[in-house]
Amino acid sequence: MEKGLTHYIWTHTRPQQLWILFIVAVSMIPYFLSFDLPKQIVNGPIQGQGFEGEAARQLFMRIEFGLPFVGNVVFFPGIELNRLEMLIALSLVFLALVVVNGLFKLYINTYKGRLGERLLRRIRFELVDRVLRFPPSQFKRIKGAEISSMIKDEVEPMGGFTGDAFVAPALLGGQAATALFFIFVQNVWLGLIAGIIVAVQAVLIPRMRRRLLVLGRERQLTARELAGRVSEIVEGINTIHAYDTSNFERADIAARLGRIFKIRYDLYQWKFLVKFINNFLASVTPFLFYLIGGYLALQGRLDIGQLVAVIAAYKDLPGPLKELIDWDQARQDVQVKYNQVVEQFKVDNLIDPAVQEVSTGEVAPLAGALAVANLTLADDSGAHTVEHISVQFPRGEYAAIIGGAAAGGDTLAEAIGRSVWPESGRIALGDADLFGLPESVVGRRITYVSSDAYFFYGTLRDNLLYSLKHAPLREPEYEDAHASFRKWEITEARMAGNPDHDIESDWIDYEAAGATGPEDLFASVTAVLDSVYLTKDILELALRSSVDPLTHEELTSHIVKLRHTFRDELDKAGLSNLVVPFEPDRYNIEATVGENLLFGTAIGEQLVGRAIGRNAYFREVVGRSGLDRMLYQMGYEIAENAVELFAGLPPDHPFFQQLTFMTPDDIPMYQQLLQKLKGKDFAETTDEDKHNIIRLSFAYIEPRHRFGLLTDELMKTIVDVRLAFHEGLPESLKGAIDRYDPHSYMPSASLMDNVLFGRVSHRHADGPERVRTMVIALLSEPGLYDQVLSIGLEFNLGAGGRRLTQVQRQKLNLARALLRRSDYYIFNRPLPALDGRTQEQICRNVLTLVRDNNDKNTSIIWVLTNTTLTDLFDRVLIFDKGRLVGDGKHAELADNATFRELVS
Repeated sequence: MEKGLTHYIWTHTRPQQLWILFIVAVSMIPYFLSFDLPKQIVNGPIQGQGFEGEAARQLFMRIEFGLPFVGNVVFFPGIELNRLEMLIALSLVFLALVVVNGLFKLYINTYKGRLGERLLRRIRFELVDRVLRFPPSQFKRIKGAEISSMIKDEVEPMGGFTGDAFVAPALLGGQAATALFFIFVQNVWLGLIAGIIVAVQAVLIPRMRRRLLVLGRERQLTARELAGRVSEIVEGINTIHAYDTSNFERADIAARLGRIFKIRYDLYQWKFLVKFINNFLASVTPFLFYLIGGYLALQGRLDIGQLVAVIAAYKDLPGPLKELIDWDQARQDVQVKYNQVVEQFKVDNLIDPAVQEVSTGEVAPLAGALAVANLTLADDSGAHTVEHISVQFPRGEYAAIIGGAAAGGDTLAEAIGRSVWPESGRIALGDADLFGLPESVVGRRITYVSSDAYFFYGTLRDNLLYSLKHAPLREPEYEDAHASFRKWEITEARMAGNPDHDIESDWIDYEAAGATGPEDLFASVTAVLDSVYLTKDILELALRSSVDPLTHEELTSHIVKLRHTFRDELDKAGLSNLVVPFEPDRYNIEATVGENLLFGTAIGEQLVGRAIGRNAYFREVVGRSGLDRMLYQMGYEIAENAVELFAGLPPDHPFFQQLTFMTPDDIPMYQQLLQKLKGKDFAETTDEDKHNIIRLSFAYIEPRHRFGLLTDELMKTIVDVRLAFHEGLPESLKGAIDRYDPHSYMPSASLMDNVLFGRVSHRHADGPERVRTMVIALLSEPGLYDQVLSIGLEFNLGAGGRRLTQVQRQKLNLARALLRRSDYYIFNRPLPALDGRTQEQICRNVLTLVRDNNDKNTSIIWVLTNTTLTDLFDRVLIFDKGRLVGDGKHAELADNATFRELVS
């Protein structure tokens, strides 16, 4: 990147800058005329100069020029006007000049804004592009939050400055010079006064503002460091909680905020001091104009029209001058920021852009074996992790690498995956250097996987197919307005130096996944998910998901039919009491009181959560039946039991897992509330206290909490109130409840709840697991299975895939790699979180899948966590302390001491 921001701006916006400078030059003509016109109006029609007689008239808008060799040439003879007509005409011309000057400003500012945003887009893209080309070692030394903060915030002022880089000094300087020149023309003394004040401001103010630049740079650095520190807190939150260091982190953040406050306070003090001096100098000049100009007018050496014109001209002088001084400060400020950005993004061994060029063509299989010659690798401290390794991996060979911690095999795998660059030696594919090949070749023909899995925010499907998105292979077809918008997008992208690839294109390389298109891609996906035992996890994610019946009409109608099938399966297995179904005229003993009362799911704001207790219609129905008193009594007894049982327990006690109607933090509040309500009748209790007590009953389930509070009378009353509630439900609330209907799908409920249409009994300890197994078996029917699995693939993984367990993340990471066909698969301890038996099963599945999906020339290099699996491979390499200490078939290494130690 270029060191000078001004040169960078000029290089990328030269034609646009020249055009806008030309417009600025043209705009100076009406700007100057707008200064002279007030004098003509005051001296002419107002004071009567040139209109001495009653019938005196003057020519308006006569245009006449004296040309060399030609003489005077009249372009327009003008129009004769009397004094009043001339006043009106000149005033209209003044109004026209105001409009013209305003239009010039509008065009210039709009053009500047577009120019600045376009260059800001260019800068941001270049910075992200450089991040994508950083060498792997660089990412161990930088903080993502600091880099993102620089790209998002610190380069923002550069976009605003781009439009002003050349236009502002030309426009503002031109306006100031025009106003100053006009003042000199009217009176030399007044011009000298204005010139001296301008000179003082131009010299003094920029010098004082240098301190502001230093403080601004310190503020930027401390703010960037704060962003990086907050990012560390977010990433390491589990470590913070585990070691009780949250208060240490608070102290650190408070100290950093204190430093930022001190810098900003100093900045404000100095900033407003400079502003005070600048405003004082600007205000002194009108005082001198009134004093000296008035004296000259009294002496007859300056007419009133000239004085008015001078004062009007000076009124427009401080503005451009102040903005010009601000421009100079902004120029220095953004140059400092630009230098900081350049310094931060100036990295040695940056990847050549040609290595990452887009390639939409088919990539031919790699030719030749993978050869490692005299390779030495080092970590960030300079210590050698691998020393002088020479080994060859022929095509079609399945090789296992084993070794203890930091033995070197995993580092060799990282080097083959281009995650680590050699300190010396070479890795070659045939005759080509591995690190000289473009990513379009290595990134498709070599697949590298480690346990360090990262997933982007989005669905499971998006992250699974991420390994196939190399280039835009099929452009979308746009029509009418969308086509025009796409053309505009392409034009703007090219003008900003951005690629014009369409993100809406189909980027998926179906052929790389062994498919011909979207229709048969799913078969490849399911085969991969089955091989890593991730299918069941995804099905369970689907069961916890809700779907739109309009989008999945066939599936939802099938789910409703499955309710009866599920009941039949329970009866056949002798488990009819495992799930208690929802029935309109019966109380469901396994559901909460609130669920039984509403007989549906509240989805509107009027009834969701605590709002139901304050809803007028609900309170009216419940109060009319006397159920409010019964629920109050029930809630009161729940509060008494909870306080008695849980008041002395610590907040993290496992007993609180059963306490669904209140949190540990609520215990003290209910202790006070019980004392307050003791001995009071229901009618004497405030609405707020009633609400706090009654809401406890809504979450009560007799088989789970076992307080013995649910009587037959209460259950019957709840069912009666339920019927009355729904019969008289007003129109405003009909969309607020998704009512339980045995013949309809419930959009607000999950797939699992829709199949069950009831609640699992608490009498069976393994009930939920048995039910889940039965439901998954029912959903495994041909056709239905694919739809449910597809819904599971739409599960959002959250930031970094954190909504998945570590085991699930590692399985998904391996599945993502296996989905595409490659010449070499490098598996660097991909499944350390799994137990040995599961690792063996997945390893066998993966070897079989690769063998079936690829040709016989496909190779696997697997750094094993479970060293007992070496007999599954054609060859075993043993590493110890960065050196290769064994190489051969499994049966041939029986005498190798390191091998015996590792596999024993």
